[in-house]
Amino acid sequence: MKPYPTAVLRTVALHSQGLDKAEDPPSTRETIYRTIEQVGCVQIDTLHMVRRSQYLVLWSRMGNYDPAEFDNLASSVDRRLFEGWEHAASLIPLTEYRYQLPHQRNLREHPTNWYNRWLNETVQKEFVPQVLDRVRREGALKVSNFESDGHPGGTWWNWRPAKVALEFLFAYGELMISDRVKFQRVYDLTERVLPEWAVKTEPTVEERDLFWVERGARALGVCLPRHAGDYTWMKVARSKPIVDALIKAGILIQFTGLMENGKTGEYIIHQDNLPLLEQAADGALKADRTTFLSPFDSLWWANRRDEQLWGFHQSLEAYLPAPKRQYGYFCLPILHKDRLVGRFDPKLERKTGTLRLKMFYLEPGIEPDEELVTAVAARMHDFMGFHQARDLVIERSEPAGFSEELLKKMQG
Repeated sequence: MKPYPTAVLRTVALHSQGLDKAEDPPSTRETIYRTIEQVGCVQIDTLHMVRRSQYLVLWSRMGNYDPAEFDNLASSVDRRLFEGWEHAASLIPLTEYRYQLPHQRNLREHPTNWYNRWLNETVQKEFVPQVLDRVRREGALKVSNFESDGHPGGTWWNWRPAKVALEFLFAYGELMISDRVKFQRVYDLTERVLPEWAVKTEPTVEERDLFWVERGARALGVCLPRHAGDYTWMKVARSKPIVDALIKAGILIQFTGLMENGKTGEYIIHQDNLPLLEQAADGALKADRTTFLSPFDSLWWANRRDEQLWGFHQSLEAYLPAPKRQYGYFCLPILHKDRLVGRFDPKLERKTGTLRLKMFYLEPGIEPDEELVTAVAARMHDFMGFHQARDLVIERSEPAGFSEELLKKMQG
Protein backbone atom coordinates (compact mmCIF):
# COMPACT_ATOMS: atom_id res chain seq x y z
CA MET A 1 0.00 0.00 0.00
CA LYS A 2 1.33 3.45 -0.92
CA PRO A 3 2.18 5.83 1.92
CA TYR A 4 -0.51 8.39 2.71
CA PRO A 5 0.46 11.86 1.37
CA THR A 6 1.53 14.53 3.84
CA ALA A 7 -1.53 16.65 2.99
CA VAL A 8 -3.79 13.81 4.10
CA LEU A 9 -1.95 13.52 7.41
CA ARG A 10 -2.15 17.27 7.97
CA THR A 11 -5.89 17.26 7.31
CA VAL A 12 -6.54 14.47 9.83
CA ALA A 13 -4.34 16.18 12.41
CA LEU A 14 -6.14 19.51 11.97
CA HIS A 15 -9.59 17.91 12.01
CA SER A 16 -8.78 16.07 15.25
CA GLN A 17 -7.78 19.39 16.81
CA GLY A 18 -10.88 21.26 15.59
CA LEU A 19 -8.83 23.41 13.22
CA ASP A 20 -10.20 22.38 9.82
CA LYS A 21 -13.59 24.04 9.31
CA ALA A 22 -13.68 27.39 7.51
CA GLU A 23 -16.88 28.49 9.26
CA ASP A 24 -16.85 29.50 12.91
CA PRO A 25 -19.14 27.35 15.11
CA PRO A 26 -21.79 28.98 17.33
CA SER A 27 -20.00 30.76 20.17
CA THR A 28 -21.92 29.20 23.04
CA ARG A 29 -20.79 27.80 26.37
CA GLU A 30 -21.65 24.31 25.13
CA THR A 31 -19.48 24.72 22.04
CA ILE A 32 -16.60 25.97 24.19
CA TYR A 33 -16.90 22.92 26.42
CA ARG A 34 -17.10 20.47 23.51
CA THR A 35 -14.00 22.07 21.98
CA ILE A 36 -12.05 21.59 25.21
CA GLU A 37 -13.27 17.99 25.42
CA GLN A 38 -12.00 17.42 21.88
CA VAL A 39 -8.46 18.63 22.57
CA GLY A 40 -8.47 17.17 26.10
CA CYS A 41 -7.27 20.22 28.02
CA VAL A 42 -6.16 23.81 27.46
CA GLN A 43 -2.82 25.01 28.78
CA ILE A 44 -2.92 28.06 31.07
CA ASP A 45 -0.25 30.71 30.64
CA THR A 46 0.38 34.13 32.14
CA LEU A 47 1.81 35.97 29.11
CA HIS A 48 -0.63 38.60 27.89
CA MET A 49 0.79 40.60 25.01
CA VAL A 50 -2.67 39.91 23.63
CA ARG A 51 -5.30 37.77 25.39
CA ARG A 52 -3.80 34.96 27.45
CA SER A 53 -3.10 31.70 25.67
CA GLN A 54 -6.04 29.75 27.09
CA TYR A 55 -8.44 32.22 25.49
CA LEU A 56 -6.53 32.26 22.20
CA VAL A 57 -6.73 28.47 21.88
CA LEU A 58 -10.53 28.68 21.88
CA TRP A 59 -10.57 31.70 19.56
CA SER A 60 -8.42 29.83 17.01
CA ARG A 61 -11.13 27.18 16.74
CA MET A 62 -14.26 29.29 17.25
CA GLY A 63 -13.55 32.85 16.20
CA ASN A 64 -14.86 35.73 18.28
CA TYR A 65 -16.61 34.46 21.42
CA ASP A 66 -17.30 35.67 24.94
CA PRO A 67 -14.37 34.69 27.22
CA ALA A 68 -16.65 35.06 30.23
CA GLU A 69 -18.46 31.91 29.10
CA PHE A 70 -15.13 30.09 29.16
CA ASP A 71 -14.51 31.40 32.68
CA ASN A 72 -17.97 30.27 33.76
CA LEU A 73 -17.09 26.67 32.97
CA ALA A 74 -14.33 26.80 35.60
CA SER A 75 -16.39 28.59 38.26
CA SER A 76 -19.44 27.88 40.37
CA VAL A 77 -21.62 29.25 37.55
CA ASP A 78 -21.19 25.97 35.62
CA ARG A 79 -18.35 23.94 37.07
CA ARG A 80 -17.33 21.52 34.34
CA LEU A 81 -13.63 22.42 34.14
CA PHE A 82 -10.95 22.41 36.81
CA GLU A 83 -7.35 23.56 37.04
CA GLY A 84 -4.91 20.67 37.15
CA TRP A 85 -1.74 19.33 35.63
CA GLU A 86 -1.55 17.37 32.36
CA HIS A 87 0.63 18.70 29.56
CA ALA A 88 1.29 21.63 31.90
CA ALA A 89 -0.94 23.71 34.17
CA SER A 90 -4.23 23.30 32.33
CA LEU A 91 -8.00 23.62 32.36
CA ILE A 92 -9.37 20.08 32.16
CA PRO A 93 -12.88 18.59 32.01
CA LEU A 94 -13.98 17.54 35.50
CA THR A 95 -14.90 14.15 34.08
CA GLU A 96 -11.14 13.51 34.20
CA TYR A 97 -10.51 14.72 37.75
CA ARG A 98 -9.75 11.22 39.06
CA TYR A 99 -6.64 11.01 36.88
CA GLN A 100 -5.04 13.77 39.02
CA LEU A 101 -5.19 11.62 42.14
CA PRO A 102 -2.12 9.38 41.53
CA HIS A 103 0.12 12.44 41.17
CA GLN A 104 -1.28 13.99 44.35
CA ARG A 105 -0.72 10.75 46.23
CA ASN A 106 2.85 10.56 44.95
CA LEU A 107 3.56 14.06 46.25
CA ARG A 108 2.13 13.21 49.67
CA GLU A 109 3.99 9.90 50.03
CA HIS A 110 7.47 10.95 48.89
CA PRO A 111 8.76 13.63 51.28
CA THR A 112 12.13 13.82 49.52
CA ASN A 113 10.68 15.00 46.22
CA TRP A 114 11.56 18.46 44.91
CA TYR A 115 8.21 19.96 45.92
CA ASN A 116 8.78 19.24 49.60
CA ARG A 117 12.35 20.51 49.38
CA TRP A 118 11.01 23.70 47.81
CA LEU A 119 8.49 24.00 50.63
CA ASN A 120 11.11 23.55 53.34
CA GLU A 121 13.35 26.15 51.77
CA THR A 122 10.65 28.81 51.56
CA VAL A 123 8.22 28.42 54.46
CA GLN A 124 7.97 26.60 57.75
CA LYS A 125 5.79 23.48 57.48
CA GLU A 126 3.84 24.62 60.54
CA PHE A 127 2.46 27.47 58.46
CA VAL A 128 0.68 25.12 56.02
CA PRO A 129 -1.97 23.80 58.47
CA GLN A 130 -2.58 27.37 59.63
CA VAL A 131 -3.36 28.44 56.06
CA LEU A 132 -5.57 25.40 55.53
CA ASP A 133 -7.45 26.10 58.74
CA ARG A 134 -8.09 29.69 57.72
CA VAL A 135 -9.51 28.61 54.34
CA ARG A 136 -11.67 26.06 56.15
CA ARG A 137 -13.03 28.72 58.53
CA GLU A 138 -13.34 31.72 56.20
CA GLY A 139 -14.06 30.14 52.83
CA ALA A 140 -12.37 30.74 49.49
CA LEU A 141 -9.32 33.05 49.71
CA LYS A 142 -6.72 34.66 47.46
CA VAL A 143 -3.07 35.21 48.29
CA SER A 144 -3.87 38.88 48.83
CA ASN A 145 -6.19 37.91 51.70
CA PHE A 146 -3.12 36.92 53.74
CA GLU A 147 -0.69 39.26 55.42
CA SER A 148 2.66 39.25 53.63
CA ASP A 149 4.60 39.83 56.87
CA GLY A 150 7.02 42.00 54.94
CA HIS A 151 7.88 39.18 52.52
CA PRO A 152 7.92 40.61 48.98
CA GLY A 153 6.01 39.05 46.14
CA GLY A 154 7.92 38.09 43.04
CA THR A 155 8.84 35.25 40.77
CA TRP A 156 7.93 31.58 41.15
CA TRP A 157 10.94 31.12 43.48
CA ASN A 158 10.25 34.27 45.48
CA TRP A 159 6.63 33.72 46.48
CA ARG A 160 5.44 34.99 49.84
CA PRO A 161 4.86 32.22 52.44
CA ALA A 162 1.07 32.19 52.05
CA LYS A 163 1.40 31.66 48.29
CA VAL A 164 3.80 28.77 48.83
CA ALA A 165 1.46 27.18 51.39
CA LEU A 166 -1.60 27.56 49.15
CA GLU A 167 0.20 26.08 46.15
CA PHE A 168 1.49 23.24 48.31
CA LEU A 169 -2.06 22.44 49.48
CA PHE A 170 -3.33 22.73 45.91
CA ALA A 171 -0.66 20.32 44.62
CA TYR A 172 -1.52 17.81 47.34
CA GLY A 173 -5.24 17.96 46.53
CA GLU A 174 -6.38 19.57 49.78
CA LEU A 175 -7.40 22.72 47.90
CA MET A 176 -8.76 23.41 44.42
CA ILE A 177 -9.05 26.60 42.41
CA SER A 178 -12.65 27.71 42.86
CA ASP A 179 -12.39 30.80 40.66
CA ARG A 180 -10.05 33.47 39.31
CA VAL A 181 -10.45 37.19 39.96
CA LYS A 182 -8.43 39.33 37.55
CA PHE A 183 -6.44 36.15 36.88
CA GLN A 184 -5.61 35.72 40.60
CA ARG A 185 -6.34 32.23 41.84
CA VAL A 186 -9.05 31.78 44.47
CA TYR A 187 -8.40 28.70 46.65
CA ASP A 188 -10.99 26.66 48.51
CA LEU A 189 -11.33 23.22 50.08
CA THR A 190 -11.53 20.48 47.48
CA GLU A 191 -14.65 19.09 49.19
CA ARG A 192 -16.39 22.43 48.66
CA VAL A 193 -15.30 22.87 45.03
CA LEU A 194 -15.63 19.36 43.62
CA PRO A 195 -19.21 18.64 42.48
CA GLU A 196 -21.04 15.61 43.85
CA TRP A 197 -21.13 14.00 40.42
CA ALA A 198 -17.33 14.05 39.94
CA VAL A 199 -15.80 10.56 40.06
CA LYS A 200 -13.32 10.33 42.92
CA THR A 201 -12.18 6.72 42.47
CA GLU A 202 -8.40 6.76 42.18
CA PRO A 203 -6.97 4.81 39.23
CA THR A 204 -3.63 3.08 39.38
CA VAL A 205 -0.71 4.88 37.79
CA GLU A 206 -0.85 2.29 34.99
CA GLU A 207 -4.54 2.96 34.36
CA ARG A 208 -3.93 6.71 34.29
CA ASP A 209 -1.01 6.41 31.88
CA LEU A 210 -3.03 4.15 29.59
CA PHE A 211 -5.87 6.67 29.55
CA TRP A 212 -3.52 9.58 28.82
CA VAL A 213 -1.65 7.83 26.01
CA GLU A 214 -4.86 6.73 24.30
CA ARG A 215 -6.39 10.18 24.69
CA GLY A 216 -3.21 11.81 23.35
CA ALA A 217 -3.23 9.61 20.25
CA ARG A 218 -6.91 10.38 19.64
CA ALA A 219 -6.48 14.15 20.06
CA LEU A 220 -3.41 14.31 17.81
CA GLY A 221 -5.18 12.48 14.97
CA VAL A 222 -2.00 11.10 13.43
CA CYS A 223 1.43 10.97 15.02
CA LEU A 224 4.57 8.94 15.41
CA PRO A 225 4.39 6.33 18.22
CA ARG A 226 6.58 8.40 20.52
CA HIS A 227 4.24 11.39 20.21
CA ALA A 228 1.26 9.85 22.02
CA GLY A 229 2.90 10.42 25.40
CA ASP A 230 4.04 13.95 24.49
CA TYR A 231 0.49 15.15 24.99
CA THR A 232 0.97 14.81 28.76
CA TRP A 233 4.76 15.22 28.77
CA MET A 234 5.20 11.52 29.42
CA LYS A 235 8.70 10.23 28.77
CA VAL A 236 9.09 7.82 25.86
CA ALA A 237 10.45 5.10 28.14
CA ARG A 238 7.13 5.15 29.97
CA SER A 239 4.81 5.61 27.01
CA LYS A 240 6.42 3.12 24.58
CA PRO A 241 5.24 -0.13 26.24
CA ILE A 242 1.73 1.34 26.52
CA VAL A 243 1.72 2.29 22.83
CA ASP A 244 3.03 -1.18 21.92
CA ALA A 245 0.23 -2.81 23.95
CA LEU A 246 -2.42 -0.60 22.33
CA ILE A 247 -1.07 -1.48 18.87
CA LYS A 248 -1.18 -5.17 19.72
CA ALA A 249 -4.78 -4.77 20.95
CA GLY A 250 -5.78 -3.03 17.69
CA ILE A 251 -6.71 0.21 19.47
CA LEU A 252 -3.86 2.05 17.77
CA ILE A 253 -3.32 1.29 14.07
CA GLN A 254 0.05 1.60 12.38
CA PHE A 255 0.40 2.92 8.84
CA THR A 256 2.98 4.54 6.57
CA GLY A 257 2.81 8.22 5.70
CA LEU A 258 4.99 10.80 4.00
CA MET A 259 6.72 13.58 5.87
CA GLU A 260 7.11 17.07 4.46
CA ASN A 261 10.69 16.28 3.43
CA GLY A 262 9.53 13.33 1.30
CA LYS A 263 10.72 10.62 3.68
CA THR A 264 8.32 7.99 4.99
CA GLY A 265 7.40 7.54 8.63
CA GLU A 266 5.58 4.83 10.55
CA TYR A 267 2.61 6.63 12.06
CA ILE A 268 -0.17 5.59 14.41
CA ILE A 269 -3.83 6.53 14.44
CA HIS A 270 -6.49 5.73 17.01
CA GLN A 271 -9.07 3.25 15.75
CA ASP A 272 -11.78 5.89 16.32
CA ASN A 273 -10.02 8.16 13.80
CA LEU A 274 -9.25 5.52 11.18
CA PRO A 275 -12.16 6.49 8.87
CA LEU A 276 -10.74 10.02 8.71
CA LEU A 277 -7.71 8.82 6.75
CA GLU A 278 -9.80 7.56 3.86
CA GLN A 279 -12.11 10.58 3.99
CA ALA A 280 -9.11 12.90 3.74
CA ALA A 281 -7.55 10.78 1.00
CA ASP A 282 -10.82 10.85 -1.00
CA GLY A 283 -11.26 14.60 -0.57
CA ALA A 284 -14.41 14.21 1.56
CA LEU A 285 -12.55 15.76 4.50
CA LYS A 286 -10.76 19.04 3.85
CA ALA A 287 -8.82 21.58 5.88
CA ASP A 288 -10.19 25.00 4.94
CA ARG A 289 -9.69 27.15 8.03
CA THR A 290 -7.54 30.27 8.25
CA THR A 291 -6.64 31.22 11.79
CA PHE A 292 -3.83 32.26 14.13
CA LEU A 293 -2.43 29.93 16.78
CA SER A 294 -1.10 30.43 20.29
CA PRO A 295 2.51 29.33 20.88
CA PHE A 296 1.04 27.07 23.60
CA ASP A 297 -1.62 25.49 21.36
CA SER A 298 -2.06 21.74 21.67
CA LEU A 299 -1.26 21.39 17.96
CA TRP A 300 2.41 21.76 19.00
CA TRP A 301 2.42 19.17 21.79
CA ALA A 302 3.78 16.34 19.61
CA ASN A 303 7.50 17.08 19.58
CA ARG A 304 8.76 18.16 16.11
CA ARG A 305 5.58 17.08 14.34
CA ASP A 306 5.31 20.67 13.10
CA GLU A 307 8.54 20.10 11.15
CA GLN A 308 7.58 16.61 9.96
CA LEU A 309 4.10 17.48 8.64
CA TRP A 310 4.36 21.19 7.88
CA GLY A 311 8.04 21.96 7.43
CA PHE A 312 7.49 24.65 10.06
CA HIS A 313 9.49 25.16 13.26
CA GLN A 314 7.35 26.59 16.04
CA SER A 315 9.30 28.29 18.79
CA LEU A 316 8.37 30.53 21.71
CA GLU A 317 11.04 33.19 22.10
CA ALA A 318 9.56 35.12 25.04
CA TYR A 319 12.10 33.63 27.43
CA LEU A 320 15.10 34.35 25.22
CA PRO A 321 17.15 37.56 25.50
CA ALA A 322 15.97 40.02 22.84
CA PRO A 323 19.15 39.77 20.71
CA LYS A 324 18.65 36.01 20.35
CA ARG A 325 15.07 36.21 19.08
CA GLN A 326 14.57 35.45 15.41
CA TYR A 327 10.86 36.26 15.13
CA GLY A 328 9.74 38.10 18.27
CA TYR A 329 8.50 37.88 21.82
CA PHE A 330 5.14 36.14 21.34
CA CYS A 331 4.72 35.12 17.70
CA LEU A 332 1.43 33.62 16.57
CA PRO A 333 1.72 31.11 13.69
CA ILE A 334 -0.74 31.53 10.80
CA LEU A 335 -2.69 28.51 9.60
CA HIS A 336 -4.15 28.75 6.09
CA LYS A 337 -6.04 25.65 5.01
CA ASP A 338 -3.63 22.76 5.62
CA ARG A 339 -0.44 24.84 5.66
CA LEU A 340 1.39 26.95 8.23
CA VAL A 341 2.18 29.99 6.11
CA GLY A 342 3.67 32.59 8.46
CA ARG A 343 3.68 34.22 11.87
CA PHE A 344 3.40 37.65 13.47
CA ASP A 345 4.50 39.24 16.73
CA PRO A 346 1.55 41.15 18.25
CA LYS A 347 1.12 43.55 21.12
CA LEU A 348 -2.26 44.91 22.18
CA GLU A 349 -2.03 48.51 23.35
CA ARG A 350 -5.10 48.42 25.55
CA LYS A 351 -5.33 52.13 26.38
CA THR A 352 -5.52 53.20 22.74
CA GLY A 353 -7.23 50.11 21.32
CA THR A 354 -4.34 49.54 18.92
CA LEU A 355 -3.16 46.12 17.81
CA ARG A 356 0.50 46.53 16.91
CA LEU A 357 2.27 43.86 14.87
CA LYS A 358 5.98 44.39 15.32
CA MET A 359 6.75 41.99 12.51
CA PHE A 360 4.67 39.95 10.05
CA TYR A 361 6.45 37.06 8.35
CA LEU A 362 5.42 34.76 5.53
CA GLU A 363 7.29 31.48 5.30
CA PRO A 364 9.79 31.05 2.45
CA GLY A 365 8.03 30.03 -0.74
CA ILE A 366 4.60 31.31 0.36
CA GLU A 367 3.17 33.72 -2.20
CA PRO A 368 0.84 36.48 -0.89
CA ASP A 369 -1.79 35.87 -3.53
CA GLU A 370 -5.32 37.29 -3.48
CA GLU A 371 -6.82 34.27 -1.74
CA LEU A 372 -4.29 34.28 1.10
CA VAL A 373 -4.46 38.05 1.65
CA THR A 374 -8.27 37.97 1.69
CA ALA A 375 -8.42 35.06 4.15
CA VAL A 376 -5.83 36.54 6.52
CA ALA A 377 -7.53 39.97 6.38
CA ALA A 378 -10.90 38.45 7.31
CA ARG A 379 -9.39 36.58 10.23
CA MET A 380 -7.45 39.64 11.37
CA HIS A 381 -10.74 41.58 11.51
CA ASP A 382 -12.11 38.88 13.79
CA PHE A 383 -8.92 38.84 15.89
CA MET A 384 -9.20 42.60 16.40
CA GLY A 385 -12.85 42.26 17.36
CA PHE A 386 -11.94 39.61 19.92
CA HIS A 387 -9.45 42.05 21.45
CA GLN A 388 -11.71 45.11 21.09
CA ALA A 389 -8.98 46.76 19.01
CA ARG A 390 -9.92 49.61 16.69
CA ASP A 391 -6.65 50.22 14.87
CA LEU A 392 -4.05 47.94 13.31
CA VAL A 393 -0.41 48.95 12.90
CA ILE A 394 2.10 46.72 11.09
CA GLU A 395 5.62 47.99 11.68
CA ARG A 396 7.39 45.67 9.25
CA SER A 397 6.70 42.62 7.10
CA GLU A 398 8.52 40.03 5.03
CA PRO A 399 7.92 40.22 2.11
CA ALA A 400 7.90 44.00 2.38
CA GLY A 401 4.75 44.59 0.36
CA PHE A 402 2.57 42.08 2.20
CA SER A 403 1.59 44.45 5.01
CA GLU A 404 0.41 47.07 2.48
CA GLU A 405 -1.74 44.51 0.66
CA LEU A 406 -3.19 43.26 3.94
CA LEU A 407 -4.06 46.75 5.19
CA LYS A 408 -5.66 47.65 1.84
CA LYS A 409 -7.80 44.53 1.98
CA MET A 410 -8.89 45.28 5.53
CA GLN A 411 -9.82 48.85 4.65
CA GLY A 412 -11.59 47.91 1.44
